[in-house]
Amino acid sequence: MSAEYTPRAGRPRRWLLPAGIAAIIVAGAVGWAGATVFLPPEDPLDANDYTLVDVASGTVGSTLSLNVVGEWSPEPEGSNNAAGTVTSVAVVNGDVVNAGDVLYSVDLRPIVIVAGETPAFRSLSVGSTGADVQQLQQFLADRGLYHLAIDGDFGWGTAQSVKAWQRSLGVEADGVVHDGDIIFVPSLPARIWIDESAIAKGNRLGGGEKVVSVLPNAPVFTIPITDAQSAVIPSSVQVEIDAPSGSTWSAAVVDRHVDVDGQLRLQLAPLDDTEICGDECAQVPVQDQVVMPARIQLVAPVTGLIVPSAALLSKADGRVVVIDGDGDEHEVTVVASAQGMSAIDGVSEGMSVRIPVGR
Repeated sequence: MSAEYTPRAGRPRRWLLPAGIAAIIVAGAVGWAGATVFLPPEDPLDANDYTLVDVASGTVGSTLSLNVVGEWSPEPEGSNNAAGTVTSVAVVNGDVVNAGDVLYSVDLRPIVIVAGETPAFRSLSVGSTGADVQQLQQFLADRGLYHLAIDGDFGWGTAQSVKAWQRSLGVEADGVVHDGDIIFVPSLPARIWIDESAIAKGNRLGGGEKVVSVLPNAPVFTIPITDAQSAVIPSSVQVEIDAPSGSTWSAAVVDRHVDVDGQLRLQLAPLDDTEICGDECAQVPVQDQVVMPARIQLVAPVTGLIVPSAALLSKADGRVVVIDGDGDEHEVTVVASAQGMSAIDGVSEGMSVRIPVGR
């Protein structure tokens, strides 16, 4: 903030603030004043030396620049039961898949993902019964291939529906769901992660590998901070994140915790019912962290009449006043304060107010 110093006859020294000054506090400040305590001199009206400052229009606020870390937290959900060689991979980590989508193929046979709480653990054919059969029937019904009772009893009708489904996949229509043909995960659609160390073209599988993890709807976003920074960051404060795409994501601080490495972190959450990253969550790599610059709004920007906080005097009755160049008091209301500047109501723009020297 620049200021022009102009001597005035007698005791006062005058500081002129340019009209329209923006008293925005730059990012990176670690101190802030949400509420300023104003201590008057022993006798402010008879102070031996003071400067004069003109009340000017501007904006006061305070931000803190830190880095936000975004990362996914996959939960292992599905195992591969097929034995053979991976002949193709149909998905990329981070893809959202639906029931019936092919994940990869083993010995040219497609491996399909289906919704169900019970893991796939056996072949299913006429005479099989159980929760896994019921999950299969529900899947076939959802695809319009099965119109009988979803009762967990693999009968002739279920076999015919399986054959129709197998023909759509281009495999032998024998009416048997072979062990390994399906991977059940609890719910779909879902964003998934495939273990690329196992599921890669040409790799040999023996069956039993944990290969499919389901990702949450959005990554987890945190801000690593120090104890000193934590002390000046209020709860529920808003955070603006510079996304990799160039857009801005908004979030709020909802919690603080220490991670397994002893690092203190702020936990972020969406401001509304959407995700922090909206429809751009795929910009966060599934297998790595992404670090993004962000601004924590310590004091929300307030536009109005601005004076240095040193010009504000607290009276014994609780009033806050400024003193003009003639020594007259003017009661004011402090709207916001940050980094030595305050937005006030109760005076007019251009009024000269005293700042006692040494405050």
